Amino acid sequence: MYKIAIAGASTLVGRELKEVLSESPLAAANITLLDEEDAQGQLDQVGDEVTFIQAISADAFDHADFTFFCGTEKLTVRHWRQALRAGSTVFDLSGALDQENGVLVRAPWLGADPASVDLFTPAVVPAHPAAVALGLLMERLQQAAQVRFAAATLLEPASEFGRAAMDELHQQTVNLLSFQSLPRAIYDAQAAYNLLGGLGEAASVHLGAVEARIRRHYEALGVGRWPKLALQVIHAPVFHGHAFSIAVELERPVEIAALEEALDDEHVDLVLEDTDSPSNLSATGQNNLLVRIRPEPALRGSSSISRLWLWVTSDNLRFNAQNAVACALDMRRLRPQGSVQ
Repeated sequence: MYKIAIAGASTLVGRELKEVLSESPLAAANITLLDEEDAQGQLDQVGDEVTFIQAISADAFDHADFTFFCGTEKLTVRHWRQALRAGSTVFDLSGALDQENGVLVRAPWLGADPASVDLFTPAVVPAHPAAVALGLLMERLQQAAQVRFAAATLLEPASEFGRAAMDELHQQTVNLLSFQSLPRAIYDAQAAYNLLGGLGEAASVHLGAVEARIRRHYEALGVGRWPKLALQVIHAPVFHGHAFSIAVELERPVEIAALEEALDDEHVDLVLEDTDSPSNLSATGQNNLLVRIRPEPALRGSSSISRLWLWVTSDNLRFNAQNAVACALDMRRLRPQGSVQ
């Protein structure tokens, strides 16, 4: 039986990870929930057992096979080496370690070479869920034809920045309807009823940092296999779910049926009817990307196309947690099993 520690267990990502672990081959593991002192003592549930969130003590990571850091970057920076010294394999979902020396960005669904991870790998960063989604789509499309150009606009939800961002978006919505002043601690801007390409100078979150991280992870995962990506991140006034508008140009015309066949595989669900267009609401709780193909207007009615749009939605938290668990399952081969006689 494996022992797993989740540091930042009270966060949105931490709670989603706990749920995904309970549905995975690691469901039988002994899971310890850890977090900052202000979350200490909160009741929670792991499987059928009621437990509570513990503070991160000096021996919190002892005997842990895997430690997932789901909290703030500061929490990860303070404690990840402590987990390493305890012999744990570290997975960073906070975004703190992807530029640390020797740390690898991973997405096993995309066929990452398992030989690149070994016992000397200090930590693994499960790739940003948007980078995984974009990589998955480029990989599948290139089974039908080489992609010449791709440009994506990502609509980022409040949940990607944590519970405080969701609370501020909610409070801004309430205050606007009652003509009161707006809280601005997170966004330093009006996020409610508004699309933002940038946030205020005093914002505690930054769209530019998110965009840079997605680009780094996309390039690290693709290793030159995929086209250069033109990317813009827009904050949308929604609580949950990623949405992508992606323009793609192929090297040659391809039958629409061939594109649908290439895309419609594991981790992707094609939506064929306009009336069921993917949305951030319909993606909530779904394991897969929801994808709708739209040919360029001038090409509609043709059976072969070289230019198309993809409208894609996903459950950002669930997709992130699923990739993290896939990384852990990929790393199991490096953990000793059984006992020495």
